[in-house]
Amino acid sequence: MATNTYEAAGKAAEAKSGMPQLDPSTWANQVFWLLLTLVVIYLVLSRVALPRIAAILAERQGTISNDIAAAEELKQRAAEAEEAYNQALADARTEANGIIATTKADIQKDLDVALAKADAEIAAKTAEGEKAIAAIREGALESVKAVAKDTAKELVAAMGGTADAKTITAAVTARMKG
Repeated sequence: MATNTYEAAGKAAEAKSGMPQLDPSTWANQVFWLLLTLVVIYLVLSRVALPRIAAILAERQGTISNDIAAAEELKQRAAEAEEAYNQALADARTEANGIIATTKADIQKDLDVALAKADAEIAAKTAEGEKAIAAIREGALESVKAVAKDTAKELVAAMGGTADAKTITAAVTARMKG
């Protein structure tokens, strides 16, 4: 039963006073502890937590700034490397075109020399051929004269006449002239 008495007294006191936070007699004490707690939180935050957070934020900002600067530098280097590559490529093309032009000129010179040599050989062979043809014509003309003389002599002899070699030569020469 003793427990019932204590419970009844506690319930009566609770019903009479209500919530302790709303009791005006304890407000001064609550305000004091509230202000003390806020001051302690302010001091802890301003002396410990906020400087650490500020240092971390500053470090992050520094890292970001350094990374951005490094990226700009790398971008600049890449642009310079691309420009150098394009310049080297253009120089190589120019050099290749120069080599091609030089090679073409050398080949054309060799070709011109070979053509001149071939033309000279052809001209020499043509001259030789013309000489040979002229010699053959002369030989053929002489052969024709000799055959014509022999034939004329045989014909005159077959017809019963006689002719001397001078007369036959003069007759064949006159006939060959036209």
